[in-house]
Amino acid sequence: MRRSSDSRSTGAGAEALAADYLRQRGLKLIQRNYHCRHGELDLIMRAQREWVFVEVRARSPSHYSSAIESIGPHKRRKLIASAEYFLQQRGQSEAPCRFDVVAVLLRPGRAAEIEWLDNAFDAGDVYY
Repeated sequence: MRRSSDSRSTGAGAEALAADYLRQRGLKLIQRNYHCRHGELDLIMRAQREWVFVEVRARSPSHYSSAIESIGPHKRRKLIASAEYFLQQRGQSEAPCRFDVVAVLLRPGRAAEIEWLDNAFDAGDVYY
């Protein structure tokens, strides 16, 4: 399914806000929008020696589910597989890592609100 250019620009804006927010809290941005055969990782960051794979969710007040609830088992499997592939390509399969979620609440005429869920899930949370 292709996203409209409006949703792509909203997503890109949310990712930029999330990246800035996390950098201000000490994380180092390594890559945005990493694509591989398994899927996409919105942000890849480092927190000291730990890899941090960040899923960014742009939300509006009309969304009824939370950001973490919007990431079902299928999406989590894709994120985990993409992260594993990323680490394998760099010879770091055993490196410590975590999966964070950043929700960016967008309201017209107001500053965006950001919610950061660090270590939101891990590979053991997904049932195959």
